[in-house]
Amino acid sequence: QVQLVESGGGLVQAGGSLRLSCAASGRTFSSYAMGWFRQAPGKEREFVGSIDRSGGIKYYADFVEGRFTISRDNAKNTVYLQMNSLKPEDTAVYYCAADRSPDGSRRANDYDYWGQGTQVTVSS
Repeated sequence: QVQLVESGGGLVQAGGSLRLSCAASGRTFSSYAMGWFRQAPGKEREFVGSIDRSGGIKYYADFVEGRFTISRDNAKNTVYLQMNSLKPEDTAVYYCAADRSPDGSRRANDYDYWGQGTQVTVSS
């Protein structure tokens, strides 16, 4: 069992930055690939990015366009999402998720555990 708690969301102006954190409970964090997803009102949850167990393999959604960076610190049981050059269309609830597979996935159904989400609002 893994419990995930996101933090770092908030209100930011367009062009600004935020760093989201996701803290995991338990001693098996390094056994999971981690992903970030987001869901805007009235839209389906969509993949943002993922990182493998060791942090060496990362995947991003096309809309990221080099603005976001995923990283992890296995000693701190934490995964991060650094978001720069934020746009109003990035407004959503952001979720982290844990996947037992080694490399991570773009598909939400592949993830085993989810956090409660953190709201990111980007004003124009």
